[in-house]
Amino acid sequence: MDPQLLISGVIFGLSMASVYFLMSIGLSLCFGLMRIISLDQLLYYSVGAYLAYTVSVVSGNVWLGVLAGVVVSGMTALVVERFIFRRIYERELTFSMITSFGILIGGVGVIKAIWGVVPRPVRMPTPDLVTIFGTEVPVYRLMVVGIAALVYIGIWLFLNKTIIGKAIRAGIEDVEHVEGLGINVSRLFTITFVIAGALSGLAGGLHAPLIMVDPQMGLEVLAFVFMVVIIGGLGSIKGTLVSSLIVGQVVSIGSLIYAPLALMAPFAIMLLILLVKPTGLYGSTMVKK
Repeated sequence: MDPQLLISGVIFGLSMASVYFLMSIGLSLCFGLMRIISLDQLLYYSVGAYLAYTVSVVSGNVWLGVLAGVVVSGMTALVVERFIFRRIYERELTFSMITSFGILIGGVGVIKAIWGVVPRPVRMPTPDLVTIFGTEVPVYRLMVVGIAALVYIGIWLFLNKTIIGKAIRAGIEDVEHVEGLGINVSRLFTITFVIAGALSGLAGGLHAPLIMVDPQMGLEVLAFVFMVVIIGGLGSIKGTLVSSLIVGQVVSIGSLIYAPLALMAPFAIMLLILLVKPTGLYGSTMVKK
């Protein structure tokens, strides 16, 4: 394989892994603390992308659009958590999955009503290229990787160095114990859900310049997001990062070797990992909430 093509593929894989990580981290956080499968995170991903498109068209500033997408996605997640998920936390896991999928499908309909069904392009914030080992690489893809790395560091610091973060981390281990300490678990649920929604919106806003923004974009990445959280282990932040890197590189390098591998190989890797470790790379046995 041509070394320049390989370098380009690795950078592409890292940028895709970054987007997968930002999309999947919300699912992992929500499952880890609340024991729900929040497929509506993919709706916030779409909202973030469309806000990036709209604001960038109006203002000419893509970064302002990304910021708007993060804020609106977080606010949408707050409304959904307050009026829908608070009523179903005690229900079975499958109930939350079906409910969140219904929210996703309904949200797609709202997006179609507002923006239509025609895919929309979002201009690249910077057209600059940088040379890495003799290969020209888009600067924006490197920026996406850098932002995702900063988000991971920020989440780690938040969960390990702040009082709220430590409470959330303790709640992931044992919700009943946290309740027994007098901590308002309901507020923790809301904070976690809003953070997850905002990060999903960030994923959409960053991904928008790399693709065509489309109403079905959340549904199109559903399988890959599931693969990431299953391979890494539901509820594991570290596992989400590692599995995102694996899936991103497998999709990118696989497409260079043989195009159908881009879709087949991640599923094969997921099956192999689950055969060896049914809970995923860093997942733990699910305990009842």
